[in-house]
Amino acid sequence: MDVGFIQGRQGALFQVVHRPPEGVAVRGTVLYVHPLMEEHNKSRRMAALQARQLAAQGWVVLQPDLYGCGDSDGDFEEARWAVWLEDLHAGLQALPHDAHQPLILWGLRAGCLLISDLLSSHPCTPALTILWQPVTQGDIHLNQILRLRLASGMMSGTQGETTKGLRERLKNGETLEVAGYALHPEWVAGLSAATLQPPPSGEVAWFEVSGTADAPLSPAAQRQIQAWTASGMAVHAEVLMGEPFWTTQEIREVPELIEATTRRVQEVITR
Repeated sequence: MDVGFIQGRQGALFQVVHRPPEGVAVRGTVLYVHPLMEEHNKSRRMAALQARQLAAQGWVVLQPDLYGCGDSDGDFEEARWAVWLEDLHAGLQALPHDAHQPLILWGLRAGCLLISDLLSSHPCTPALTILWQPVTQGDIHLNQILRLRLASGMMSGTQGETTKGLRERLKNGETLEVAGYALHPEWVAGLSAATLQPPPSGEVAWFEVSGTADAPLSPAAQRQIQAWTASGMAVHAEVLMGEPFWTTQEIREVPELIEATTRRVQEVITR
């Protein structure tokens, strides 16, 4: 495992690169795109476990920390959606990659939206796109984020704000603090405009986690997958038993998700 910094559009970007052990041939490259805000911190453990598992199978796995997200330069208030896309592209460009070897894109939650926008702004041809509990609409996700502020207000006894009112303040150029993160209107606009789109090539592995055995895919996932498959996209979808590790109070692991993801990578790439 290598750790270090590369130069991004607005500053130095911290990244971790997991490499195959000595004697294991490199099969290709994986780019991981993390979720937003506290979900990023809660999911670090699971992302690291999956990256190590893929590296053991011969994959070079890049885990960049986006600008303003803790280990890289900048504060979250300075983050911009468009800058993050440039940062992800810079990470891929800095990583030696054989054009004849497959590229895998892997996102968690809103990281999946960033992958969609990355493929639009910097086209490439992934062999497989892995979506962990993907957010399908950035605008809906923004509402969920703003509700964290409303919930905090209820706990502290300072009620009176509404999601609509907070959106209006953002639209008027005000930066708002939510759960310790300062949300800049430009960053909010990028998130709000993002929608999950099918990749231009390869296959999709869509994974969701549920605390209920034999749970179906979420309605949003079912609608999205139906539309993608109707257009000819090959989509493999699974629901794994486990806790929503990106939101739990304590750090949690879902080994079944790691096993299913690794298995799907092997199935797709070895065809």
